[in-house]
Amino acid sequence: MTVDDDPGVSRAVARDLRRRYGGDYRIVRAESAAEGLEALRELKLRGDQVALLLADYRMPQMNGIEFLEQAMDLFPAARRILLTAYADTSAAIEAINVVDLDYYLLKPWDPPEEKLYPVLDDQLAAWKTSDRRPVPAIKVVGHQWSARCSAVREFLGRNQVPYRWYLCDEPEGARILAAAGLDDRRLPVIITAEGQLLVEPSDADLATRVGLATKPAEAFYDLVVIGGGPAGLGAAVYGASEGLHTVLVERLAAGGQAGQSSRIENYLGFPDGVSGSQLTERARRQAVKFGAELITAREVVGIEVNGSARTIRFADGSAIDAHAVVLATGVAYNQLNAPGVAELTGRGVYYGSTVSEAADCEGTDVYIVGGANSAGQAAVYFARRARSVTILVRSASLESSMSYYLIQQIRALPNVTVRTGTEVSGASGNGHLESLTLLDNTTGETEEVDAHAVFVFIGASPCTEWLDGVVVRDSRGFVVAGPDLEAAGFELPAWTVDRPPYHLETSIPGVFVAGDVRADSAKRVASAVGEGAMAVMLVHRYLAKQ
Repeated sequence: MTVDDDPGVSRAVARDLRRRYGGDYRIVRAESAAEGLEALRELKLRGDQVALLLADYRMPQMNGIEFLEQAMDLFPAARRILLTAYADTSAAIEAINVVDLDYYLLKPWDPPEEKLYPVLDDQLAAWKTSDRRPVPAIKVVGHQWSARCSAVREFLGRNQVPYRWYLCDEPEGARILAAAGLDDRRLPVIITAEGQLLVEPSDADLATRVGLATKPAEAFYDLVVIGGGPAGLGAAVYGASEGLHTVLVERLAAGGQAGQSSRIENYLGFPDGVSGSQLTERARRQAVKFGAELITAREVVGIEVNGSARTIRFADGSAIDAHAVVLATGVAYNQLNAPGVAELTGRGVYYGSTVSEAADCEGTDVYIVGGANSAGQAAVYFARRARSVTILVRSASLESSMSYYLIQQIRALPNVTVRTGTEVSGASGNGHLESLTLLDNTTGETEEVDAHAVFVFIGASPCTEWLDGVVVRDSRGFVVAGPDLEAAGFELPAWTVDRPPYHLETSIPGVFVAGDVRADSAKRVASAVGEGAMAVMLVHRYLAKQ
């Protein structure tokens, strides 16, 4: 970038630069310091890098030294050269101390081959060795202890969207905020790879801006799958591969609880284990390969029967129709009911294993609440980074709820401790989690311990509130299906066909259920995938008799 308030000189400088460097660099010309700073802010937001700045010393409103001082806040690695007249050499020497000036050039420099290019060649070579390459990924600027910032990072990570995380109180994060003309009162701030600025975006807006599909391409489908966990992905893969025009609708990110798992070691065909995110991404690509449409950040709020069609209504008022529906909404972790926990959720208290927070647990004390497989997998994962990992279990042992292979792994880890008969009775901290109060259920005694983060896995409830009064659910909210409907004596007010429900069919003909959301399901990844495939087989049977 060259900045000079004299239009003739500015054009001449840019001409000389383009002649020598135009093939390898973009030459940006500005005729005032303010114009130059505005251009630098745009470059910063786009994720570009500035290799070299040439600024004239004598400019109105803001001289060259003042310009370079502000420019280096945006691009500290750029080489800085001041253009001066002979009488201004003392100012150039001052600039060496003020802005760490790399060089000053006396005007005029004819011929440039002798007086300009050799200097710039050396400066550009020095910049290249600093390896300051552009970062094409999305930038997220936020606060470490912000619940919304944590949620945005989790949303991007689980949707396989690469991003770079910058803390607002560190130099680069502050530079990005300054370039955007913002401060740390409204976070997170997201800069897309194209340089678009998003301030506190909703999940739907963020999904749209980062290239995720958020709207159905058509109004009618053969099959709508609601939920993108293992059961939903299984149904999408088998539905699309068997010729059904299929769309999968997911509220947050594909994978469900399994997608958050750091490592699944008992899934068939993966003897060395596979992370939940890897398994999810493979399934997602497989569904897309067969022609399934995947929609993200869309919340379904209702199902209606309209003749042979099943209408799916979204929270924004829009709707799509289908011949058949598979409910695979999965479950959500139960909330930990203890004083202080709600206020610190997303600020040291997390539900599930949030991969985005793992790096922040390096060398810290981490607590895991729960005794099932998900808790064990999280403990093994965090043990690689944390100073200590403590598993808190209300029951007397892990044997009744955790797989044998996980128990053996945990016993072999020196920095993992299991405390049975213990639960969290309180959490405290100034703006973020600092300590937990633990209750010994046997003695009734309490103990306060320092804690950097606590990850909660204490059972789960089905995501079926929106189905209240629509399909038959059991007392805990799980969807009842197939023979269980008649066996339990449930009435079928919406049942209009002359046959009993198919195995995974709900109380509405043509609406099936699969995975953890089904009453009395096995709560395992393999069984969820199997039920998704089985549901598609039953959808074919249903459609054949329509």
